[in-house]
Amino acid sequence: MANFSKNIPRLYLVKISKWFNMVMPIVVLFYQSNNMGMHEIFVLKAIYSIAIVFMEIPSGWMADVWGRKKTLILGSILGSAGFLLYSFSYGFWAFVIAEIILGIGHSFVSGADSAMLFDSLKADNKTEKYIREEGRITSVGNFAEAIAGVVGGFLAAISLRTPFYFQFAVAAIAIPAALTMIEPKIHSTEHVHSIKKLVNNIRNTFVSNQNLRISILLSSVTGTATLTFAWFVQPFFKAIELPVEFFGIFWTALNLTVGVSSVFAYKVEEFLGRKWSILMVILLLSAGYFLAGIEISYWGLASLFLFYLVRGVATPIFKNYINQYTESDVRATILSVRNFIIRIAFAGIGPLLGWITDNVSLNKAFMLAGSIYLLSALIVALPWIKSGKH
Repeated sequence: MANFSKNIPRLYLVKISKWFNMVMPIVVLFYQSNNMGMHEIFVLKAIYSIAIVFMEIPSGWMADVWGRKKTLILGSILGSAGFLLYSFSYGFWAFVIAEIILGIGHSFVSGADSAMLFDSLKADNKTEKYIREEGRITSVGNFAEAIAGVVGGFLAAISLRTPFYFQFAVAAIAIPAALTMIEPKIHSTEHVHSIKKLVNNIRNTFVSNQNLRISILLSSVTGTATLTFAWFVQPFFKAIELPVEFFGIFWTALNLTVGVSSVFAYKVEEFLGRKWSILMVILLLSAGYFLAGIEISYWGLASLFLFYLVRGVATPIFKNYINQYTESDVRATILSVRNFIIRIAFAGIGPLLGWITDNVSLNKAFMLAGSIYLLSALIVALPWIKSGKH
């Protein structure tokens, strides 16, 4: 009998290969050294998001029909290819191709990795351990990102292109990890083999299954809030005139905060129950936005750490709610719907908040983003909050 728990350490490697991002702390400098302005940089990131949006749900559907393992293998290969292309490319259009490849690769991994984890545990009758394992994998990812920030800074001292060479090697680690996974049997009577069935299933999710609808939307608006906040961090550092050499150190510290708190996410949920866990996350993430907007100073750094602390708790808890209400044969698809909504929402709100940052103030951008999240999250979660179910 197959031991599906062996998939878990391989999922750790996939997570590390994805999150050990050595190029992130210096990527803006890299682009500028290749004669790109901030407008082109934001256009480039918009193209990356569009590539993810375009393939997010189809890749989840493929993971359900074709298999989680094959999808993870393809995503790992594309992720490596994108950084290989970056390593030897110069100029905007070459970077566009690399970003599209990376975006599609990201889509094939996201959703399929969580689905592989949950179904591996389900095959071993250990689904009650999902939050703990998802929290640990999230933690490993954030610790990897934290360490990568420091490593990337040192490599950039050699040249701004050096981190990309090493990033290709790290991304390639996911390929053998995915190749050696064991595909768990999907516990259902029927696969969703057609696009029509896929569309019907997604529509039925939002029409007939209230709990699944709430869990997807709650996780999505929270994911959008955390992604948006991450792009505010470097402008915040710049606004308080933090020395550039400290950017990587504080970036590392923030990600270590997420790594620590995500390990204990399952304990928080067990202690508080669903209603109070949701309220805590919504109120504290909103508070992180508001406090950062009120106090753009060295004291305001505390609000960034508050936000990242709560972020580490929120991700595994809210993902688990989706898994609880999702059938195995469509699990990757439904998780991809979550990621799809996050990218669409970010593409819509990001440019607006960027314009406000450039033309009004960073304070106002923080305040608006916090208000949008607080209102939307409370509206989405209201049925659960009112019911008081645990």
